[in-house]
Amino acid sequence: MRIPSIFPDYNWVSEINGKTVTADAYAGFVNAAIVLPQGVAFATIAGLPPEYGLYTAMITAVVAAIFGSSMIMISGPTTAISAVLFATLNNFAVPETARYIELALMMTILVGMFQLAAGFGRLGGLVSFVSHSVMTAFTAAAAVLIAVSQLAGALGLHVERGGNVVERLVQLAEHFTQINGFALAIAASTLISAIILQKLAPRLPGFLFALIAGSFLAWLLDAENNGVSMVGSLPPLALTFAPPTGVLRDIGALAPGAAAIALVGLLEAISIGRAFAVRRKEQFDANQEMIGQGLSNVVGGFFQCYAGSGSFTRSGLNAAVGAVTPLSGIFASIFLGLTLLFIAPLVAYIPTPAMAGLILFVAWKLIDVKEIKHIVVSKSPETVILLLTLGAGLLIELDFAIYVGVIASLCVFIYESAYPELPITAPVVAPNGARKFRDVEAHDMDQCPQLVTFRLDGPLYFGSVEHVERKIKKMRSDKPKQIHMILYLKGVGKIDLAGADLLIETIREVKSKGGSFRIVALFPPLINNLRKLHVIDELGEDHLFSSKGEAVSDATADLNRAICKVCLKDVFLECDSIRDEVTD
Repeated sequence: MRIPSIFPDYNWVSEINGKTVTADAYAGFVNAAIVLPQGVAFATIAGLPPEYGLYTAMITAVVAAIFGSSMIMISGPTTAISAVLFATLNNFAVPETARYIELALMMTILVGMFQLAAGFGRLGGLVSFVSHSVMTAFTAAAAVLIAVSQLAGALGLHVERGGNVVERLVQLAEHFTQINGFALAIAASTLISAIILQKLAPRLPGFLFALIAGSFLAWLLDAENNGVSMVGSLPPLALTFAPPTGVLRDIGALAPGAAAIALVGLLEAISIGRAFAVRRKEQFDANQEMIGQGLSNVVGGFFQCYAGSGSFTRSGLNAAVGAVTPLSGIFASIFLGLTLLFIAPLVAYIPTPAMAGLILFVAWKLIDVKEIKHIVVSKSPETVILLLTLGAGLLIELDFAIYVGVIASLCVFIYESAYPELPITAPVVAPNGARKFRDVEAHDMDQCPQLVTFRLDGPLYFGSVEHVERKIKKMRSDKPKQIHMILYLKGVGKIDLAGADLLIETIREVKSKGGSFRIVALFPPLINNLRKLHVIDELGEDHLFSSKGEAVSDATADLNRAICKVCLKDVFLECDSIRDEVTD
């Protein structure tokens, strides 16, 4: 097992050649074109000046590419993190003020430190325990909050910022009569342009063209002289080392929100990295990616960047246009920097409603209606997780929603592990002659009147002991003549002391009724654990088997021949030989 380090293996360096550099450079150029409007839009969502989104797109992408694990994932500002950042910091300071910016930078450093700690602590596997429904619901809640927060800009209204979804809608309703028709037309044209371009030419930088369309309409309507506000010009590109020392006393208050953003960022980055690694048949180290994401945020926090993560949009585009190595992310940052040197003044002519229309499109694309419907229709515990997370995000606070979702996921995991299945099985003969054991209830199969075989599909520990004990007692009370038992420990990785005590008590009780008990276990660690906890001492080494067939063959020797003589069920292959034996 490789110990995590700051530096990954860099095996991809040996694959660099003229062809891969050309492909990565082209992918970087396309990414730079799409991230320019994205960076401005995401910074607006986060409550920060536009340039901070662009700085984040440049610095975060380079650091994550160098120190992460994914070959083509592009990091930078993301919608979900921008929304959580705004929802958290909005309670501390007024957006876009100097204090708000310093708080955002300090929170970014804290996010990176949490992620670095997780990476060095090898917690990459734990991220898998967070239900997919949590991210689906959280992303939907963030999308709704983003959309509602942009309605004021799209309608040309000036309302108080902050609050949950319901509070924001109430504020909009109070100013409904003040809607600016010019602003609404610009926002609608930008939104419609983005939708059309997405459908007709998904590989083109549709965000950029949609913004141009909205800005052109604003020029035709002389919008600025008709009450429509503009984004404003970007300052000259000037990345500087600017540690947020003025808010050190606020670290304790920022920590809970930073932990939530760190988790969201890691979920995004690891899910994207794994998905593309599987698709491209590449290696992916979740712990190394945690380190890469953590470093990108720590470094970014000192260089005017706010928290970032892997970008779904930019990573997908990167793969689609043929990126090969992490150099594509570095090229994207270089091209973005060069672009800003020449067209930054043009940002001043982007109308706020056009930006709002673009962000509404982003929010709409974030909501996975198909997946939400699939989860709800399934009526599984995932539905509860989704509704709790979604409700918390819409009605309370967005950062609180991720905690609700994680806690709900863990509760469902614990609940399901405490109620493992104990199906009673019986054998069938496969076409190849092999004997397979199937669930008798699911397949409507006969049972032997004396011998029962059953399987434990789950852990046997203190949390599940009561349920398993209740199941075994019911099994014995339903068919008291089945005094011989075979237990197949299929899905049991490890048994604790409480589970071992239950097995020992069951074995003793079965023996006291004149029956026998056998265990089928395949995995050496499990068998060693059974010995360590003295289960084998009570069971007997001769009653421990590695296959169900061998256990059944051995158990049939203990069956009452008088009962076998009149039995017509023929559950086991051994029944024919037993019948011949008793007939003779």
